[in-house]
Amino acid sequence: MTRKVHLGMIGGGTVGSGVYHALHRNGRLLSSRIGVEVKIHRIAVKAFEEPRPYEIPRGLMTTDWQSVVHDPQVNIIAELVGGTGLARTMILAALKLGKPVITANKALLSEHGEELFAAARKYGTNLYYEAAVCGGIPIIKSLREGFVGNRIAALYGIVNGTCNYILTRMKLEGADFDAVLADAQKQGYAETPPDLDIDGWDSQHKIGILASLAHGFWVSPKRIHVEGIRPISALDIKFAGQLGYTIKLLGIVKQIRNPKSEIRNRIQVSVYPALIPSGHVLADVNHVFNAVFVRGDVVGDTLFYGRGAGKDATASAVLSDLADAALDLKFGTKHRVPPFVPHERDGAVLPIEQVVSRYFVRLNVVDRPGVLAKISAILGAARIGISSVIQPEAHEGGSVPLILMLHDAPNGAVTRALARIGRLPVVKGRPVRIRVESFE
Repeated sequence: MTRKVHLGMIGGGTVGSGVYHALHRNGRLLSSRIGVEVKIHRIAVKAFEEPRPYEIPRGLMTTDWQSVVHDPQVNIIAELVGGTGLARTMILAALKLGKPVITANKALLSEHGEELFAAARKYGTNLYYEAAVCGGIPIIKSLREGFVGNRIAALYGIVNGTCNYILTRMKLEGADFDAVLADAQKQGYAETPPDLDIDGWDSQHKIGILASLAHGFWVSPKRIHVEGIRPISALDIKFAGQLGYTIKLLGIVKQIRNPKSEIRNRIQVSVYPALIPSGHVLADVNHVFNAVFVRGDVVGDTLFYGRGAGKDATASAVLSDLADAALDLKFGTKHRVPPFVPHERDGAVLPIEQVVSRYFVRLNVVDRPGVLAKISAILGAARIGISSVIQPEAHEGGSVPLILMLHDAPNGAVTRALARIGRLPVVKGRPVRIRVESFE
């Protein structure tokens, strides 16, 4: 027998109007599949006349979000406003009333997720968040439910479409970072200012949520090492290609095995640009698309690919959560696979200084005899080996790029060695260090 539930939405901008449009388009399909009729009861907006990609009937809108949350006829709340201040207040208010909440707010979950999930447990309801990571890619449900019988050995994510778009164009066109960024802003692929995306913070929000899900303990954003793509140049992409690699901004979650450690579940959680083999499937994820590569101990290697942002991709994920929430209400279910109940209570994030990687290093050096010997001596003293060298020809006394591929070494040791190398008079500018991921 079909039951009716009423949805109250907070936010009627890009995502909110996208959800309204998707429900208007496929509401009957959704109802026929879940046996629950979902009706939008009220939508709280900042302003009635604000620009939105899809029109919302004036009669559905209000500027009073509290009237939506506290309306006794509203069964489910969807928070689609973004930010970490007022959005937190809105969600907590709904949870305290025992109403299930759907959110697409990755920044809020990253900063206050532990508190919000605790509130949902306390008040006997649920928080749904599929749309918070990678738009229409169902990675949250897959990690929480599909891989519930797996230990996640590694997860690599291209989770920011803006950075992927910029790096793709730099590779295909041989263009410099600044020129591609400016054009991306003109076309609406990058914000102004673009810091949240290109400096890696958007990816940090997402990869922290995925790391917490994969390993069962809450990963604080403060424990996640973050680097963006500003230092990447056309030269880096050119030489990486010559060596058989592609540069991508990756969110990385890796289990670190150390039998001598008292902490069994030590993981690396990082965001940084990395060289990946050009033959790997992630190397072909281009433009604004996202992808998440997951390695489980039972399932093996899997890949999730699709649009990671945008009104329609995000709306698809919200509808997925809406279906789950409606079914939970229909059958009186308050318990699903718990999101962040520790299954390894002594889990910890390994400091980046202790993470071992291989490296691509670009130096700008004076072209004179003995330069490489001085650099090699510093690396040798730090017990860091050189696996290969690329040095283009130049006129005597001129400045040239010097590319070094380094063997496995701890990040801390490489950082200290590069600081010493950067102080050599024959080295011009700061050394550029990019890690290498081989997916072994």
